[in-house]
Amino acid sequence: MTLPTIEAEGAASRFITAAGLKTHYVERGAGPTLVLVHGGGAGADAWGNWRGCIAPYAECFRVIAVDMPGFGRTAKPAPETYEYSQANRNIHLVAFIEALGAGPVNLIGNSMGGATSLGVAMARPDLVRKLVLMGSAGLDIANPDPEFRKSLTGYDFTLEGMRKVMATLTGPGYSIDEDLLRYRYELTLSVDARAAIGGLRGAPLTYERGEIAKVKTPTLVVGGKEDKIAVLARTYGFLELLENSWGFVLPHCGHWAMMEAPSEFVAVTSAFFANGMFGGAP
Repeated sequence: MTLPTIEAEGAASRFITAAGLKTHYVERGAGPTLVLVHGGGAGADAWGNWRGCIAPYAECFRVIAVDMPGFGRTAKPAPETYEYSQANRNIHLVAFIEALGAGPVNLIGNSMGGATSLGVAMARPDLVRKLVLMGSAGLDIANPDPEFRKSLTGYDFTLEGMRKVMATLTGPGYSIDEDLLRYRYELTLSVDARAAIGGLRGAPLTYERGEIAKVKTPTLVVGGKEDKIAVLARTYGFLELLENSWGFVLPHCGHWAMMEAPSEFVAVTSAFFANGMFGGAP
């Protein structure tokens, strides 16, 4: 068994050039543009991370789920020639939104994708209508127990190593989908994917607090109560810094709200994006 193909589930697989990189994205639906940005764990990509949310979002939005540089089917330049830095991810996502001709967009980022989405709101607020940060990186508040971070950065390119990564990123009640496990594992096996993962390790994912506080974009901060990476203190930290922010915390949920509680996540974020909900500009 494998994950159903993108086309089999009614979406389209497309490519566009952004910041000089051949960039893959999944598209479905019509309406206001909603861009979904996955996290930075080994084996992450737009389809594996967001497929449970794309169809319900597509009932109201033009949904665009993008593979970041080094992930999925997007280009994976050698680390000797391309720096897998947060600054370059921000540049790439800005260029991607501009290449689509879609701004201002609604934007959701998970983990490293949250830091990247926040980076776009910092650098180009004109491109972002509303922002959702879910289990987001970007703020220097971390789990005091370093073992959880080690279980991610120590991925050993084995199937059981991927199982350990997924178990670390999810809450205790999450049942690992064996097809998704193998899909993510297989995405890490090519030479260029391995090199890109190596280039990511150790790269900082945080911003100065004063720079975060300058963001005025209406922002919904979503956290999992059982998140071992983006701990609740970080969720609250974003809420304290971001003037125009609302918070939503899911019980029994880890780092992947979009996969662990897709119905609840789609419902609350769709309400946030709706005109008149949670305040902010329509």
